[in-house]
This record gives sequence, C-alpha cells and structure tokens, in this order.
Amino acid sequence: MDINITKTENSRLKDIDFNDIPFGKYTSDHMFIMDYANGQWSDFRIVPYQSLQLDPQSKALQYCQCIFEGMKATIGADGIPKLLRPDLNIERFNCSAERMCMPAVPDELFLSALKAITRLEINWIPKTEESALYLRPTMIATESSLGVVPSSTYTFYIYAAPAQPYFTAPVKLVTEQTLIRAVPGGTGEAKTGGNYAGSFKSGQLARQKGFDQVIWLESPHFKKIQEIGMMNLFFVIGDTVLTPELNGAILKGTTRTYFIDILKQKDIKVEIRDIYIDEILEAYQAGNLKEAFGSGTAAVVSHISEITHGDVCITLPNTKEAEISNMLYNEINGLRAGIIEDKHNWLTPVY
Repeated sequence: MDINITKTENSRLKDIDFNDIPFGKYTSDHMFIMDYANGQWSDFRIVPYQSLQLDPQSKALQYCQCIFEGMKATIGADGIPKLLRPDLNIERFNCSAERMCMPAVPDELFLSALKAITRLEINWIPKTEESALYLRPTMIATESSLGVVPSSTYTFYIYAAPAQPYFTAPVKLVTEQTLIRAVPGGTGEAKTGGNYAGSFKSGQLARQKGFDQVIWLESPHFKKIQEIGMMNLFFVIGDTVLTPELNGAILKGTTRTYFIDILKQKDIKVEIRDIYIDEILEAYQAGNLKEAFGSGTAAVVSHISEITHGDVCITLPNTKEAEISNMLYNEINGLRAGIIEDKHNWLTPVY
C-alpha cells in the first residue's frame, strides 16, 4: 500500500530521558492512520502525533465500540527493529473486531502499517535491555448516530510509546468475590475498552485495602479462576504449570501463548484447564504451590508474592526462587535482545 507520510517539524525526541520513561507517559513523534467507509479501508497516512476529532455522538464514545492491541518493537545489537509474532496480535485484533461488529483489518495491510510506523520511529526504540517501543493499534467507531446498531465508519490508528520494564516489584492480590469482569458469552475475550473500564472499581477497592490488584473469579459461584487484573494467570504446582482454559471470558493473551509454547518446547508439563481457588488453597497447604504469576505484553511476567482469599493468605516463595517464571521472562527478553537464538522464526524484522 502507498502511505502518505508527513513528518513533524519539531521532534520531541530531544526532550526524552531514556533512563526515565514510565510506561505510557511519552508518545513518539508520529502515528499511522487510515479510515473505513463504504466497505473498504483508505487514506493510508502517517502524520505527526495529534488529537483526533470526534463527533460527540460517535459510537466509540456513546456505545464503546472500540478495540485495541498492545505489542512491542525492540532493537538488538544488529540495529534492526523486530516485532515478536505480530501475527498473533493481528489475529486477536480481528477476533475482537468480529465480536464488536467492526471491520477486519487485512493481515498484510496491518503488518505493513506496523512496519511503517516502527521504521519511521526507529530512534524512539530504547536501546537498553528489557525496554521497548510499545505499539498500540486501535480502532474506533466514528459514525455520528444514536441508533443502537454498529457504526458504518471507523478510524484505525497506531501510535507508539517508549517504555522501560513495566512492573518491578512482586504484587499482592485479593480474590474478587462480588464484582464481575466478564462471563462466557460476553466480551471478555475481546480487547475492548469497556472491559477495562469495568475493572477499575475492583482494582480501586483492592488498592484501598492494601493490595495491588485482584484475581477475578467467575460468577455466580466465585470459585473458578479467570485472570489477574487484566493479565493472564499461571500457577506452578509441583512440576506442573497450570493456566485457565479460554472460555470466552478470558483474553487470549499473546504472552500467554508464548509461555505455553516455550514450556512445551522445553518438555515442561502444562495443563490448560479450569482451575478453582480451592485447588490452589489445597496445593498451598500441602506445600506444593511453587509459583504464581501473571503474563502480559507490558510486564511480560508479574510475580505474585501474596494471594488473599477470605481469611486465608497465601505467601509465595521469593521471586529469586521462581524458576519457571524467571525462565520464561528471560526467554522472551533474551529472544528480543538477540541473546537467544530465534529457532522458530518468531521475530519479524522491520527493514
């Protein structure tokens, strides 16, 4: 595709301290944009990072018809930017689009847009290990109408933000036994804005009680484990790694997929199935619960130090002893940095 590129006349790159880049605080100079109308995508362009003009009645604002993705571009010693398995993000984005009655973005078009913005913003990719340029593909409904039907017009854009490692300290969690994030058949598996807004209240209440985030349990019985905050969840019991089965209420995390694939390649036993909080409590009491951790694009691994469920507080071993989660973290970051050989062609170079 032909992309019309308008470069900024005043780069903000000189104002950035790459030793102090909190997640999401800064954005790069440019963004990719295209529009959808009459059944097709058009007007492919890269412009200086800027605000969008939206009608107050746009269906993105009125009915939350919006979706997004999160992924990273990194750069190794060879100086070539790389994307880690972008096909998984593109697939998930289009699954989210289908669930929210939005148009798909053709795979080749999507990848070309990712490469174009990454190539242009190469100087915004942090060089330090474990840092990256975070990419946020987004689609919003733009039609101005209060009719409760899908929009007929959309805008797709990709912007970028340099980022250091997201989480550094292990987190303390509490199980949520009142509020609900998602149920099978809902929009839980779609990466749509309303899911995140709906989770804020629970996280806010947890922090007021001294916790960092919640573990979501499936209603109405609040026994089956779903996610940690907005991340996928893993447990290590004995010599087995467990993660909840996808059932429509759980996001199909790309990092979750990486982890499962790596574990299988290393012949580490993985069980993908329904997991219940009582099972975790029993494993802890028997001394078999070795690790618990979240997986996500921003953090890669979020170590868990405590889980409180009712009157019981599970205290997990020091993160230095967390063999599985530390191995997974090092595998992903080592692959991105070029330290670990890319035997499975997971990395897509951006020339």
